[in-house]
Amino acid sequence: MDSSIKPSIELLIQNIKRLISVDTQKLEYIIAAQIAGGHVILADSHGVGKTSLARALAQSIRWRPEDLDASGVTMEGFNRIQCTVDLLPQDILGYNRFIGHSGELVFNKGPVFAHFVLCDEINLLTPKTQGSFLQVMEEQSVTIEGKHYRLSDPFFIIATMNLRGVHLFPLPAPQLDRFMIRLSLGYPSAEEERAIMARHGRMDAWDSFQSVIDSSDLIRWKKMVDTVQMHDEVSFYIVDCVRATRSHPDIESPASPRAGVRISRLVRSLALCRGLDYVPLDFVKETFVSAMAHRIVTRDPSIPPEAPLEEILNTVPVEPKRRESV
Repeated sequence: MDSSIKPSIELLIQNIKRLISVDTQKLEYIIAAQIAGGHVILADSHGVGKTSLARALAQSIRWRPEDLDASGVTMEGFNRIQCTVDLLPQDILGYNRFIGHSGELVFNKGPVFAHFVLCDEINLLTPKTQGSFLQVMEEQSVTIEGKHYRLSDPFFIIATMNLRGVHLFPLPAPQLDRFMIRLSLGYPSAEEERAIMARHGRMDAWDSFQSVIDSSDLIRWKKMVDTVQMHDEVSFYIVDCVRATRSHPDIESPASPRAGVRISRLVRSLALCRGLDYVPLDFVKETFVSAMAHRIVTRDPSIPPEAPLEEILNTVPVEPKRRESV
């Protein structure tokens, strides 16, 4: 285990918190998801700092704009997509442009060709445009008119979603399932709100903000996630909890096998961020609801998905022995 990882993560968190008031644990989850190769959705009310948090994380990393994908298309370091109802898939992914005098087709890359993509207010997009994210989130690639573009590491999407407002389109289940974790920042305390006013009430709030880690660190750490050991009792517990969503009487649409894969990578990455070479069982219990609530639908809309998930955590036993089947 590289002993420099935990201090680097702590430095990254401290750098972001100099400017953004955010719960340390939630910020740690976001960073762990990024290292694990997953994507994050921040669902909250307007004006609580979702976009500022994503911007601070992106600017805390030194990107290498010379990086190319496998097809030779230059990857940007950071791109922001401000979602509106009139955006089309080609506005996200890119399109081929015909050059009349030469008779050539030139590919104009979309903003998704970046190592860090902030998709702001994603539920303002129409279902057709939301669908443009399905391939790139799952396969880290884009297909335009039969040509395949592979995006190079690191690749991370952080999307913000408004909980209230007009002209909002629900995200389809297959797209929600592609997010590793969904978080809510919530409203700050009175003391934190005064600090926010003091910092962001100035025009120069971002002027001294600097990057503290390199994008090559993210690539190196991502390769180390699979080296973190997960004991049988932990992997069986994840499987049992995921499978329990399929028999719970309050859950109409349960978690897929993809959910178990995502949470296993998340807790491995979280262990890496905390300087461990193994996954404690408590990490699963700590992250399960946030990693699973957006993947299930309850039979009664008045029952929040968190309720049956908490019940599953409290009732599914830990199996310490290896079993032949699950």
